[in-house]
Amino acid sequence: MSTAAPDSTSYYPAAPTGLRRPAIIAAIVAAIVIGISIAVGHIWFAVFFVAGTVAIFVNAILVRRAVEVVAAQEHPRKQALAVNSAVRLGAITVLALVAAFLVRPDGLGAMFGLAIGQVVLVLNTVIPVMKGLRKQL
Repeated sequence: MSTAAPDSTSYYPAAPTGLRRPAIIAAIVAAIVIGISIAVGHIWFAVFFVAGTVAIFVNAILVRRAVEVVAAQEHPRKQALAVNSAVRLGAITVLALVAAFLVRPDGLGAMFGLAIGQVVLVLNTVIPVMKGLRKQL
């Protein structure tokens, strides 16, 4: 089995880093969740869901800023960025878990908001990159 040298015309497409489209998608999902929550009488679930979704977007903004700071350094260290991200995600998760346990069952909305917000952000990045890679083939 031989491994061919990488093709010089092959490249990874740029991943979209804008938050406008994922914010619109998340707002639509949040509006649906709010409507369903009101209909079933659990408005606090919707409040916690929106809070979780907003937390993920705030985290995305803070990640972007942290990357800019680390990249601007003369000798950038990935470890500082990883620790920064891990601490921030840990804090967000702990807050969502506290809400889930203290305000049962509506506090679970925070966990769902975190999950849905993260899925929206990841898919916003992955789908365009996969389409770009498919065009290369």
